Amino acid sequence: MNALDETTRPAPDPAPDPPPAEDRRIAETFRASPKKTTHEQGERRADDHAPRARFDVQLDRYEAKYVIPRRLVPRIREFIRPFCMPDPNTRGDPPEYVITTLQLDTPDLALHRAKMNEAKNRFKLRVRTYGEPGESAVYLEVKRKIRGTIVKSRAKVPFDRWSERVVRDTRVNLTFKSREEENGYLNFVRLVRETGARPAVLVRYNRESYFGKYDTYARVTFDRRLLYQPTSSWDSWGRNGRWLAMDTPLAQNQGNRYSGVVLEVKTLSDAPHWMMDLIQHFNLERTGHCKYSVAFWLESLFGGEGHAPFIAEDLLFP
Repeated sequence: MNALDETTRPAPDPAPDPPPAEDRRIAETFRASPKKTTHEQGERRADDHAPRARFDVQLDRYEAKYVIPRRLVPRIREFIRPFCMPDPNTRGDPPEYVITTLQLDTPDLALHRAKMNEAKNRFKLRVRTYGEPGESAVYLEVKRKIRGTIVKSRAKVPFDRWSERVVRDTRVNLTFKSREEENGYLNFVRLVRETGARPAVLVRYNRESYFGKYDTYARVTFDRRLLYQPTSSWDSWGRNGRWLAMDTPLAQNQGNRYSGVVLEVKTLSDAPHWMMDLIQHFNLERTGHCKYSVAFWLESLFGGEGHAPFIAEDLLFP
């Protein structure tokens, strides 16, 4: 079966019975857009920062994004201080790290268009590293969306081993920590080969990251200094090109006039009260913010392509 025809596969099992009253309160808060659930394999928790990332992890996770004015960040930071601690992988004050993501797409941008058309079953192919190029390993990710559920797999490759050859040459010898991680690698390679995916754009941003002190899993992140760079390289990581801003009023807010920060909250079904109070206290309004789609739209707009204004609203507010 061709990879782009995977939408014909059977839908996942129906959702379980509705949660109890307190968990319904969570769903009510996140009603503005579909909840996202991330599934990974195993028993211990994982986070999005590569050095802590585990591939033997399963999380049924709610996620919500909010584009907020920069002036709110210190107030929110102070609000969560009693309940959160800095991610131990961060550095400095505020505690943050840099994420650089290479987004792959087909020659006709089928993966991007699946997002634009809100296909019920779709996936993204991305390669991610942390810090300055060479400071961390490279992580190959397949992020699927299946009727509102997010299913993500990852595989770790040493930075100095990463190149196009990793997905093209079957003789490449790599070692993985687990069978699940190896399967994640094989799945990534299969989809790249079947779709003919290739580098499309690089996205880079600073992430300020916190974990709940007393919760099974609760996380708050602020993404700022969002940049993008069109690329055809598998391993340049933006070192030979020009980074362009995508945290502008045009890209983020349409009707508003501020350059914002992307606030994201993540939790299991038993969201802590302080997180709900945070959303209500600051009157946060949930909005979609797909960094790849924003980058693609800006590049189309600045390149003078006539279709860019038509797709703007769908891309910026999915």
